[in-house]
Amino acid sequence: MSEAIDFDVVVVGGGPSGATAATDLAKAGRSVMLLDRAGRIKPCGGAVPPKLLEEFEVPHSILVGKATSARMIAPSDRSVDMPVGDGFVGMVDRDVFDEWLRERAAANGATRVTGTFDHIDRDKDGVATVCYREKRGGELKRVRTCAVIGADGARSKVARQNLEGAERVPCVFAYHEVIKSPPSTPEGFDGKRCDVFYQGKLSPDFYAWIFPHGETASVGVGSANKGFSLRGAVEDMRQSSGLTDCETIREEGAPIPLKPLKRWDNGRDVLVAGDAAGVVAPASGEGIYYAMTCGRLAAQAVDAFVESGNPKALKQARKKFMKAHGRVFWILGIMQYFWYSSDKRRERFVKICADPDVQHLTWEAYMNKKLVKAKPAAHVRIFFKDLGHLLGIGRVER
Repeated sequence: MSEAIDFDVVVVGGGPSGATAATDLAKAGRSVMLLDRAGRIKPCGGAVPPKLLEEFEVPHSILVGKATSARMIAPSDRSVDMPVGDGFVGMVDRDVFDEWLRERAAANGATRVTGTFDHIDRDKDGVATVCYREKRGGELKRVRTCAVIGADGARSKVARQNLEGAERVPCVFAYHEVIKSPPSTPEGFDGKRCDVFYQGKLSPDFYAWIFPHGETASVGVGSANKGFSLRGAVEDMRQSSGLTDCETIREEGAPIPLKPLKRWDNGRDVLVAGDAAGVVAPASGEGIYYAMTCGRLAAQAVDAFVESGNPKALKQARKKFMKAHGRVFWILGIMQYFWYSSDKRRERFVKICADPDVQHLTWEAYMNKKLVKAKPAAHVRIFFKDLGHLLGIGRVER
């Protein structure tokens, strides 16, 4: 190479996936630049499983709350409580959580740069040059690098410029309002419980939520229906839950991908991760754990690529992720396609959630991030109950 390399790796995007990748690569001894836009917070319920805290060494002190149950609300307003049992669902504020992750990356040696990615150039040696601006309309900055990780969210510019078909990834648009919330309201809000609304009036094709964040709460909704009023749905939820008069701290909206891209690398020196790779779970919309897992696998793949110079190493990120989580994503995709298609089916879905076997296996799968195989009898019982509901003859014990 005729010119010096500025960084072994440039990570574009400082959310959970990009910050995790930058941390792991810096720990591995690579020179890393973490490029992130300032002031951008993704709309997110903020739920994380205890497994995330353990696996990624996140202290409990970063949590703003611990939910001990979830409530599923059907179109008829019939509700089903799903207590977690001995465990909990951790709640994070993405404003604080994401910044903590970026600071950890810097503390481990990554160079933080605030700016907006523009494009990737290549010099006469074919080496990637990441071009970015520190402010809108500002001078174009350039850094040469061996590899680029695009963790710049749904509809990623890195992905769209370097991966064929990336612009066609299906998305749900999410909108939420973070509000100051009381411990509870007479209308039913509970600051220790996650409420999930499966109602066509609040989302014709996805779901709506109210998730507690300690002294605040996230009230949000997702839908791919462009003509649907997300703000109107949030307003309705706040009113029905007694939260209308609560102070609104911030409002956020963004697309959320619901299908992993078929290819995550360009076969040369670019790899995508997190939302840019489409690793948000269908049906549930859960993304933080999967984003951080994807970021870790991307770091491992890029580290191997920088070491060997063989771009085939980049393929290992997607291969390992799909081996571990692909089946779960496939099942959740089927669930979303079927159960969210009408209020009649949503009503049956919430009924199923009342079943003890369903609740046990749901929480086991959520906490451990894998399909539960230890109780085959429970799976058999669920199969026949699901079959009954699909045929419209299901009955749930109460």
